Amino acid sequence: MIARMSDADGMSDPTTVRDGRGPGTEADGESRPTVRERRIAAWRGAPRVLARLGFLAPLRERLALLEAAEGAYDLDEMSDIYGDGVVEALEKRVAGLLGTEAAAFFPTGTMAQQVALRCWAGRTGNPAVALHPLGHPEVYERNAFSQVSGLRPVHVTSEPRQPTAAEVRDFEEPFGALMLELPLRDAGFVLPTWEELTEVVDAAREREAVLHFDGARLWECTEHFGRPLEEIAGLADSVYVSFYKSLDAYGGAALAGPSGLIEEARAWRHRYGGNVFQQFPAALSALIGLDRELPRLPEYVRHARVVAAALREGLESGGLPWFRVHPEVPHTHDFQVWLPYDADVVAEAAIGAAEETGAVLFANHWDPKGPGLSFTEVYVRSAGLEWTADDVRAAAGEFARRLLRV
Repeated sequence: MIARMSDADGMSDPTTVRDGRGPGTEADGESRPTVRERRIAAWRGAPRVLARLGFLAPLRERLALLEAAEGAYDLDEMSDIYGDGVVEALEKRVAGLLGTEAAAFFPTGTMAQQVALRCWAGRTGNPAVALHPLGHPEVYERNAFSQVSGLRPVHVTSEPRQPTAAEVRDFEEPFGALMLELPLRDAGFVLPTWEELTEVVDAAREREAVLHFDGARLWECTEHFGRPLEEIAGLADSVYVSFYKSLDAYGGAALAGPSGLIEEARAWRHRYGGNVFQQFPAALSALIGLDRELPRLPEYVRHARVVAAALREGLESGGLPWFRVHPEVPHTHDFQVWLPYDADVVAEAAIGAAEETGAVLFANHWDPKGPGLSFTEVYVRSAGLEWTADDVRAAAGEFARRLLRV
């Protein structure tokens, strides 16, 4: 959703509704840039940002990513054809990292999860999938579960947090699979504690339900849980992971789990139109991301906590009467900031600060959440490591004072 800066979420682009208003016209007849165009231009041109997300970079810069391909895979090997070669190597790498018997590459996570859950429905005989209403399939996939795959979503809770073991155990109707999004992005990239997670898993097992992890961002959960990837993934019967959300690859996803499930998933991938002739650019970029970004994610998470704390201090020192950094201590390297202003007002202040100072604290879209209330997502990546706590406090204080002048 290019309306926020994590825009490529496998969904229709609502930018024109949110901050991509059609270009206006100046007095001399020249068109003026949209809010989105200004926002991205300020982010691209700024010397200091908290994250430089590859998919918003110029095409030339994105192509340069493959300069590292020599170290990720033998480029003298034949290219891939319908999933062999480099794609197969990527699948084996993912299965090894997650500790599963097998993994299959998919062009999108939307397809991977539909396939996984329809396969499980065939095994359990129950098409009901229990998941959170803020989960990706419910918010961003145009009712694909019910419209395409014959699945029936049911919601074990509507609270903006992960479901509890009691909610899973006591839910009033049967379901064949429980789907947990780790982290739950639209609730603030929130995670349960390890103890809470294992209790939810036990509750699902008591109901004889299959457990599937929507692990689009599972890569970045190890710091919060204090557990390796394979131990986290080992709690579930199947796991989906994304290659572009945390790893900055061109796109693509993987479904990991038992070999029998993955073989069936490959058949459904073909039926869904996902058996693409050649996918080596995406596969190579994913291997590069596993080499480059995966080892650094815990460092990004730790620094996001520094950024969040300094951000609170800066907004307070700048005189804002109310704000919310959520979670107060981020669970991953992404978190939310809520402010008591209309989205267009706070967006203008954020873009103006970026254009004038060259330091981009709030690079993403501001989403309206009620009268005079809006929020944005803050991402911390390698570029953010250059910011000290003092840098963040100063930028936040300046932003707050600018907003109060509106």
